[in-house]
This record gives sequence, C-alpha cells and structure tokens, in this order.
Amino acid sequence: MHLPTDAPIPDTPAQRKADRARLVRALNASLAFVLVLAAVFAAQSSFDIRPFTVQPGSAEGLLGLLTAPLLHGSIEHLAANATSLLLLGTLAGAVYPKATLRALPLAWVGSGLGAWLLGEPGSHHLGASGLTHGLMFLVMTLGLLRRDRSSIAAAMIAFLLYGGMLLTVLPREAGVSWQAHLGGAVAGVAAAFLFRRSDPLPPRKRYSWEDEEDAELVPLNDELEPPSPRQVPVLWNRPEPRDVQSGVVLRFPPREPPAAE
Repeated sequence: MHLPTDAPIPDTPAQRKADRARLVRALNASLAFVLVLAAVFAAQSSFDIRPFTVQPGSAEGLLGLLTAPLLHGSIEHLAANATSLLLLGTLAGAVYPKATLRALPLAWVGSGLGAWLLGEPGSHHLGASGLTHGLMFLVMTLGLLRRDRSSIAAAMIAFLLYGGMLLTVLPREAGVSWQAHLGGAVAGVAAAFLFRRSDPLPPRKRYSWEDEEDAELVPLNDELEPPSPRQVPVLWNRPEPRDVQSGVVLRFPPREPPAAE
C-alpha cells in the first residue's frame, strides 16, 4: 500500500545506489588488503622476518611499527586476522568511508606503539590483530557518539561478531600480543573522537514541529505527520491538593466473638 506524503523520502533510488557503491568499494578494499597479507605470508619463508617485527624498547624494533601488521606467524594466525579485517573493514568502510580511511594510519601505528611500549624486552610482536581491534573500537565508539540509525546498527553488528575483543585488550592468553590489541583499541577510540564528523549524517525525515522557532509558520501538509507534543490533548490532570481529602482513616467495627453454644 502506498501512502502519499509531501515530505522527501530519504531512501531514494539514488541513495540506495550510492549505498551499494560504497559497500562494494569497502569490500573490494578489504579484500585487496587481505590478498596483500596472503602474498606477504607466502614470501615470508624466503627472508628473516625478525628485523621487521616490533621489538619492545629497542630502537631497531621501531621499524616494526610499519611492517609488523603485514607479517603473521602461522596460517591460522593469518586466517583469523584476514576474516576479521574482511568483515570489520567492509562494515567500517561502508558506514564511515572517510573516517575509516583517516583512522587506519592511527590504528596501524597505535597497535605497534602499544606493543613497543608495553611488551616484554626481547619479545617479537607481529600480525594485524591490533588493526582489527582498532576497526572494532572505531565502529563501537562512533555508534555511541553519532547515535543515528546506521551508526547504531553498525555498532551492534560489530559487537555481535567481535564483542570478545573488549576482553582481549587485557592479558589473558600466553603468546597473544594483548599490548598490540590495547594500542589498536586506544587508537580506534581516539580516531572516533577526532573523525566523528568526517562523514555526513544519513538523511532523516524531519517534522515541522521540530523547529520550535518556526513551528507556527510551517503548515502541516503531510497527512502522516504527527502533531506537536504541545498540541496533544491532555486526558488526565492530577487533582489539586485542596480537592483531595487527605488523612482519612477508615474505621472498621470490631469483630464480635462467636456466640457460645
């Protein structure tokens, strides 16, 4: 059933086409990065990867801030991060294309800094898990800051898929770089505050009475537009205290004992 309305429809065919194009671009970019990670992993056997990892507290280990997210220790490690990057990268890039593009360098370097500053001396940190934590915390924080429908939906999807990342920023399992996770998460939260206005809010139907200063000037042409809250009739008012008799005690007569037989 079609209900006529004079208000512009936010979900126009042009808007749907733009949304699909943004989703495809985010998916392609995430898939391309995953393929780069797979190519680097295939070439790791031909060179020593230790100089390219993050080595906490070491000047030589600073190079790993740029190269460590490209390296992985096993095929299982690569598969876990690739899946997270594909899903979270597509989600973040589709909803916040500009903010995600600007947040990625912060999450990339932030994960490495977390490992370099908090890691144990002599250890080696590698992998893109800090980057995945940055994307997840970026989407969650933007959902709390922006609070429009698409932002809240993206935050709920991210939490449903990877809500466990809220716990992996703390030391829980040996051999897992929680320091890189924490660094990426902090960078994702900081990027959300910095770039929360980078992407415009989605179009939303606005009622005439929402503009309080112009409420008397804008006619109500839309049949489906609800009235202003001030125009809704009041069905019941609390009576004034003088109209209510207070302090009344109802006395019950004493119960007579049953007659003796």
